[in-house]
Amino acid sequence: MSAQQKAIRNIAIIAHVDHGKTTLVDSLLAQSGIFRDNEAVPTCVMDSNDLERERGITILSKNTAVTYNDTRINIVDTPGHADFGGEVERVLGMVDGCLLIVDANEGPMPQTRFVLKKALEQGLRPIVFVNKIDRARVDPETAVDKVLDLFIELGADDDQCDFPYLFGSGLGGFAKPDMKTDSENMRPLFDAILRHVPPPVGDPEKPLQLQITTLDYSDFLGRIIIGRVHNGVIKQGQNAALIKDDGNVKKGRISKLLGFEGLQRVEIDQASAGDLVAVAGFDDVNIGETIACPDEPSALPLIKVDEPTLQMTFVVNDSPFAGQEGKFVTSRQVRDRLQRELLTNVALRVEDTDSPDRFAVSGRGELHLGILIETMRREGYEFQVSQPQVIYRTIDGTPCEPVETLVMDVPEESVGSCIEKLGTRKGEMQNMETGQDGRTQLEFVVPSRGLIGFRGEFIRATRGEGIMSHSFFEYRPMLGDFDTRRNGVLIAFEEGTATFYALKNAEDRGQFFISPGTKVYKGMIIGEYNRPQDLEINVCKTKQLTNMRSAGAEELDTLQSPVQMTLERALEYIGPDEMLEVTPESIRLRKLPSKKAAKSKR
Repeated sequence: MSAQQKAIRNIAIIAHVDHGKTTLVDSLLAQSGIFRDNEAVPTCVMDSNDLERERGITILSKNTAVTYNDTRINIVDTPGHADFGGEVERVLGMVDGCLLIVDANEGPMPQTRFVLKKALEQGLRPIVFVNKIDRARVDPETAVDKVLDLFIELGADDDQCDFPYLFGSGLGGFAKPDMKTDSENMRPLFDAILRHVPPPVGDPEKPLQLQITTLDYSDFLGRIIIGRVHNGVIKQGQNAALIKDDGNVKKGRISKLLGFEGLQRVEIDQASAGDLVAVAGFDDVNIGETIACPDEPSALPLIKVDEPTLQMTFVVNDSPFAGQEGKFVTSRQVRDRLQRELLTNVALRVEDTDSPDRFAVSGRGELHLGILIETMRREGYEFQVSQPQVIYRTIDGTPCEPVETLVMDVPEESVGSCIEKLGTRKGEMQNMETGQDGRTQLEFVVPSRGLIGFRGEFIRATRGEGIMSHSFFEYRPMLGDFDTRRNGVLIAFEEGTATFYALKNAEDRGQFFISPGTKVYKGMIIGEYNRPQDLEINVCKTKQLTNMRSAGAEELDTLQSPVQMTLERALEYIGPDEMLEVTPESIRLRKLPSKKAAKSKR
């Protein structure tokens, strides 16, 4: 193995959402010397797109590189949400080790199990970093014990179970080997990475093999391929072969070769086995394919990604307000955008239906699909989506459905209500722990369909004080029917503009999603009725003006605040005979005219 190879470490950072991956990377970057002394160091530098910054989550995996003690450490920051597990799975093939971050207070959570399982399946030996030890009421030693239990439960071998661990704080910028030692920097973590992550395996003397793990696009360079050189040497300007997933070979040329340095991509002349690089020169590429030597093209094994568990239908908008707010509204434009998403979103599936205006889109969860919908509406697309449906499978002749691990952290007084609600949704309790702070952690295994629409009930049951997270567990035989029915809805009776007078008069009928001045159309859902059936009402009615003054004319009337229908909330709320209309400016719910049930009319 060459000296150049020994001076490389490739590591992925994995964790449950909000356990501090991206903040830890900030500290590693700040202390590695890549920023000038007078340069402002941004926070969450790896969360580069608007949605990531707004939500405080990582959606797309990112690459960066730092140099420590003459060793180049390539770092890949991965998402914590199981919905973006496709991102986690493919980048683990680029690295030789991983850093598992666990919150010192919460310990392992559902997505910790998910990302750790993927790492162990790849044969990686994680370094465990117990984060946020500078917070109040933490128990770092217990967190390490829980992590060991999880390793054993997931079938880790003896070497993996003998994992190195450190304590520290990404926000505080320090790491230490035990709780008694003082530390002011991240040096112990850097040293642990050099000591415990093996140098990359690969032979620079063999023919070139580079596996594509991420795709990007540049207006100047076109399609950019990001991946790891497994064998051989890659040079700028050289001829190469692209081995497609169907075995076909296409010849091409490496027009640009880029390496990673801090937050930048820098042009380089060549890279050898073990390096992570970005390459331009090939357009028609897919994730998992191999760039190889043109004389001896040999493919690497394709990357396998877990199949989607949730499906919804994307439909061209045909509401009375169609085309008024969006830039891209036709079926061809929506179809092209979905096909473009398939190039980089490995866990997504898009299928045509018997109608040219409808597309079946499958993903890993409501958040996965919700991020796609939000991204498209911000780009100017206008369309409708149906209620999410779980994807059933037949395994060994038995119909099966996906089930998920659900962990809830709730106030003690809400425990009974949460257990009762999940019981009606076929949830099975696995564990229950009461902490010293008056909160209880509940762990359930529950069918995925039982979680559709559950978040709203959970917020009400815990009065907004509960925290819940879930991730895919496995497929199990069908658990039978259960009732998750909510109340009926209030539906606009005619097109027009909602008035204060009409909304005030109907306030006793339920809770509204709209405020005075909102434009509505016939069939649009404007609120939730306080009874099980639906009700059509006229919210555009105006007050008849007279020249008589009433005794209470000077009193100021007020309306109760409407429920703010965010995209996630609306996706959970809509029923099987309803659609969600999504435009760059609005989110509207509507009843499907063809399936409208018999309703009472006001």
